[in-house]
Amino acid sequence: MATSIGKLSKSFFVKLLVGIIILPFVFWGMGDVFRGGNQNVIATIGSKKVSTQEFMNYVNRLNLNEEQIKNLSKTDLVEQILSEYIGRKVMSFEIEKLGIVVSDNALRDIIKNDKLFFKDNKFSRTEYEKFLLKSGITAPQFEANIIEQEKRRQFLSSLAGGIVVPEMLVEKEFRKENQAKTIQYIDLEKYHSKNKPSQQSMEELYERNKNIFLIELKSIRYAEIKPELISGSKDFNENFFKQLDIIENNVLDGKSFEETAGAKNLKIIEFNKINAKKENQTKIKIKNLPDNLFKKIYNMKTPQSPEIINIDGKYYLAEIKDEEKKNRPMNDPVVLEALNAQLSFKEKIEKNTSLAKDISLGAFDNDNYQKFADKNGLFIKDYKISNLKQNEVFAEGIVKKIFSTKDGEINLITNSSLTKSFLISTKKTEYKKLDKKTNEFEQYEAKARLNLINKIYQSYDENANQRYKVELNQRTIDRVKNSF
Repeated sequence: MATSIGKLSKSFFVKLLVGIIILPFVFWGMGDVFRGGNQNVIATIGSKKVSTQEFMNYVNRLNLNEEQIKNLSKTDLVEQILSEYIGRKVMSFEIEKLGIVVSDNALRDIIKNDKLFFKDNKFSRTEYEKFLLKSGITAPQFEANIIEQEKRRQFLSSLAGGIVVPEMLVEKEFRKENQAKTIQYIDLEKYHSKNKPSQQSMEELYERNKNIFLIELKSIRYAEIKPELISGSKDFNENFFKQLDIIENNVLDGKSFEETAGAKNLKIIEFNKINAKKENQTKIKIKNLPDNLFKKIYNMKTPQSPEIINIDGKYYLAEIKDEEKKNRPMNDPVVLEALNAQLSFKEKIEKNTSLAKDISLGAFDNDNYQKFADKNGLFIKDYKISNLKQNEVFAEGIVKKIFSTKDGEINLITNSSLTKSFLISTKKTEYKKLDKKTNEFEQYEAKARLNLINKIYQSYDENANQRYKVELNQRTIDRVKNSF
């Protein structure tokens, strides 16, 4: 089964803790598709396989909080964790190839120089032992982690060591955030919202897109896998989990829901044609179906593909038996809201495009700026932005764009979601002077250095993409997500 790579970026973004700073490290392209295959393999790196169990062991070691665990099935957090894990694996291959090692003496020095273990300004063996005891980790485990971290640090340093940052780049970083802009601005909200979509345009849009306005009805079924039914005991003991593995293997082998449930005499419960609000066709809400169980089953990806799920410490065999989709009528409130939003957004794009064109052609000078405001009943406001974080009027993203404008220019500036649009006339820019002898200079020098390092990492990533072929098993990823 080949599916699009849209769920994940084409590179693995890994944030690796090195010393006391976090360096964003871009890792390794994943190829063009997710591939199906062995359900016990979640990914391959060239000829090397990453098993589902191996990945789950890694997830368990992360000690995710309760909120994060709840979101594993609803967000792309599983994909992000998998990306990081694969990035670490590939980095380990590179480290091994380069022959990077950490000697016993180097390890001893790292630990003895860690102020976490200091007492009276010197290393204390007692503090070290107390730390291990409190952390629930053995000395060999901790030292192995230190060695791994040090190898990564050496590897990253080998890519970007010895960088000398030109002073002009430091100044550039400083100026990005430390300037004052005197501007005039026009808020375009009223300009965009003054015309409501016509009934005709609403009808035309609905007819072109009515197949996306659907009411989804699903028939679901499940069976609780009780210990006493499959292992002869009420306890979740070793035998229970062995039997659970057998059921899982039957599912992976393609056996049907009925066959799998029947083999263990599991009681099957069905609910037919219910919507996402847990309502049947007569709009009556089903009461004898727990919300968390319903949501887990209803959000399963593939009909007639049984899954084993765990809800509140109970195990279930579950399946979407079938699904039906019907068109929503145009007068449905959900449809009307979507049509209005789409047409309003389209008009906003058209108006902004026209304004941007006039600006680019030089047809929007200060006189036209005033005429535009008067014609559309808008107000020109004077304002001074003194720093990047000043957001009484503008969000930080807008301020960054304003800071990139030149004196005497008129620019159309929007936020990333196009919910806010402004016409900005930049009048005067004032720059704060950077003192080379202060900590502030060191701060911006570090920022400039990090930017250069990231560019080097990205270049290395492009090269690594040509050498490592990473493929992800999307079906297995979905099964992992559904298990939470």
